[in-house]
Amino acid sequence: MPTYATAEDYTDYTGKPGPDDIGRRLARASERVDELLSHAIYETTAEGFAVDPVLADAISRATCAQAAWTLAVGDEFGTASAFKDVSMGSVRLSRVDTKTGEAPRYAQDAVSILLSAGFLIAVMTW
Repeated sequence: MPTYATAEDYTDYTGKPGPDDIGRRLARASERVDELLSHAIYETTAEGFAVDPVLADAISRATCAQAAWTLAVGDEFGTASAFKDVSMGSVRLSRVDTKTGEAPRYAQDAVSILLSAGFLIAVMTW
């Protein structure tokens, strides 16, 4: 599975360097982006990267957004999505999506980038 962004991409996107393990974190973020793109149809290289440079850029930026978000919320593996409340000592955090009652697994910025690039469509109800 490809890692869609580099440490340099992350720095360009966020304006600051990532932590020492940014390569591993970008690989994890690429897994989340793969989940979002699971039904998207686009031409790829043999290595799994988008051929279209505009789409490749969107995937890279979405990966950086996902990595930045997981760093900001401290939930690299998405484990908080299994919990409504998280407590550590006297600190208590509540991560709940108001629509589903579940903690989010994906960065809203990553979803927005992929939506704007045409990879995702709005959910339709009939």
